[in-house]
Amino acid sequence: MSNTTTSLASTRIDSVLDANSFVEIGASITARSTDFNLTGIQTPSDGVITGYGVIDGNLVYVYSQDVSVLNGTIGEMHAKKIANLYDLAMKTGAPVIGLLDCAGLRLQEATDALNAFGEIYRKQALASGVIPQITGIFGICGGGLAIFPALTDFTFMADKGARLFVNSPNAIEDNYEEKCDTSSALYQSEETGLVDGVGSEEEILQKIRTLVTMLPSNNEDDASYEECTDDLNRVCSELVNCAGDTAIALSQISDNHIFFEIKENYAQEMVTGFIKLNGMTI
Repeated sequence: MSNTTTSLASTRIDSVLDANSFVEIGASITARSTDFNLTGIQTPSDGVITGYGVIDGNLVYVYSQDVSVLNGTIGEMHAKKIANLYDLAMKTGAPVIGLLDCAGLRLQEATDALNAFGEIYRKQALASGVIPQITGIFGICGGGLAIFPALTDFTFMADKGARLFVNSPNAIEDNYEEKCDTSSALYQSEETGLVDGVGSEEEILQKIRTLVTMLPSNNEDDASYEECTDDLNRVCSELVNCAGDTAIALSQISDNHIFFEIKENYAQEMVTGFIKLNGMTI
């Protein structure tokens, strides 16, 4: 890996991927803009680490924003690295995982940074329904950056330190953070339904790993089938005790009792998620 080896961004990548499987792309790229004395500021990898690796043998592309470089803000080259990653993922038919921790738009780059946001939106729209897109939010995700998780298929958010908002709570008329923290993981998972899962950083990274093993790599892939090690004829004697909690019922009938719930905090009268039956994801 590049000179960002010890950064929090690279640690997250190492945690979500299989050991020693990450290959970095664009490690030598830095900011191109020279406005506002940016030439005197070190911008290793322009604030985002991009590359590919495997999760339980499944190829994935991943980018992780480095908050130690200009607060992880998105500028021209930062966005080009992410856009290039999407191009590679679309060619190979592999999921894209985004690990967000960013102060938003890089104001020093002005219209170049605005265009950068548009480039990423476009790639996300083109990839929608073609490859799985998964987002993990670990820090600030505000303003135009808040569109990123809205355009992806699955979003997970750290319960401590993560903020998701277009406008901060204090900017909304008659609201303030102590009254209703609309940027918190709790609000975004319970009230808006935008966030699929909440937990500690370690729990989120494990959820992403589990989800990747449940999904096909792309819309033409039928490799979601794996050999079933469970007894297909076993009796589910505990089903009678699952009244009122269909999540437990689903785990009872699934292969090896594995049920991956989606949006568990939102509209709790309905349970949705993924199970496997005879090795096939349902």
